[in-house]
Amino acid sequence: MATTTSTATKATDASTAYSQLNSSTATTTASKMQEASDQFLKLLVTQMQSQDPLNPMDNAQVTSQMAQINTVSGLGTVNESIKAMSAQLLQMQAMQGASLVGNSVVVPGNTIDVSGGSGTGHFELGGPADAVKVEVLSSAGRVVDTLDMGAETSGRHSFNWTPAEGVTDAGGFRFRVAATSGTANVTATTLMRDQVSAVSSTGTGGLSLQLKSGTTVAYSDVRAFGG
Repeated sequence: MATTTSTATKATDASTAYSQLNSSTATTTASKMQEASDQFLKLLVTQMQSQDPLNPMDNAQVTSQMAQINTVSGLGTVNESIKAMSAQLLQMQAMQGASLVGNSVVVPGNTIDVSGGSGTGHFELGGPADAVKVEVLSSAGRVVDTLDMGAETSGRHSFNWTPAEGVTDAGGFRFRVAATSGTANVTATTLMRDQVSAVSSTGTGGLSLQLKSGTTVAYSDVRAFGG
């Protein structure tokens, strides 16, 4: 009876250690995972040495627990590897982002940068359109000019605009795009060209670009580089 009681106690201890290990989350450190694994194995060996010969442990259960121990330990190793890879990827993105400083990018926006007597705007269509119209606006929102672009395919397009004589605006010009296919509207996204002045991390594994115009955009929002 004494042997049976000791075996039951040790079985409970081993089961508790196993449960603690099996409930470990992906954030458990590698050292704690190893410590829990070692504790379980020591208790399991002790339990097997003192088991009741007339009531031996279930081999299938032991095998299953050992397999799960290896799985949990493996997940801890994989988690650490993913963390290391993520850190390296972020460093590579930061280096790539730093090389963009001073270069121009095309990003969502509706500003027309008029220089040298003319300006350029960009837009992106979600589908083909048989009628595309661009309206140039003053900083107060008044329409100062309208451009008929005709039919356009889906994708990114550009246009040049030259202000009429005497048309100026210290607040800058903006634009909007209306596109239709038959009687249906076509999604049109206005884009603008700007210059990257700085790059920073978003804290969530991404990069954000500070632009010359004072706006900030996500690296993933950039439609084109240069040009």
